[in-house]
Amino acid sequence: MLPMEISTNSEKETNTAAKDFAKTLSGNEIILFYGDLGMGKSVFCRSLIKALCEDETLEVPSPTFTLLQQYQCDKGIIWHFDLYRLSDPTEVYEIGWEDSLENGITLVEWPERLGSLIPPKHIAITLSAPSKSEPNHRKIEIIHNE
Repeated sequence: MLPMEISTNSEKETNTAAKDFAKTLSGNEIILFYGDLGMGKSVFCRSLIKALCEDETLEVPSPTFTLLQQYQCDKGIIWHFDLYRLSDPTEVYEIGWEDSLENGITLVEWPERLGSLIPPKHIAITLSAPSKSEPNHRKIEIIHNE
């Protein structure tokens, strides 16, 4: 599948992009979110999870301190990892990494922390701000790695 690039100019537009992306998922995907602090990885994940769970009122806290939050949807379990505080890649095994790869949809913020544990088959989503003059503008690049 060819890379896709989306341009957004507000958090609302990023939410819409995440909801549209949710429609393309069938289950058993591993989605890795790349981008600097403040680029909207958590915003995208929250909207994606709400769309997959078909519940706009769902509370979706950041897993920054817990490292993992789980949700149930029609496509299986959603495993939402935030690995920012991970100090060693092997620590991920203590929080359900292997189980997440076997079923459901796995979302990983800060996948760089996985090192060599990054699965070869995954979807990489990179969020960036291409212009300092437009602080809310985001470029969202989606690449399917088979």
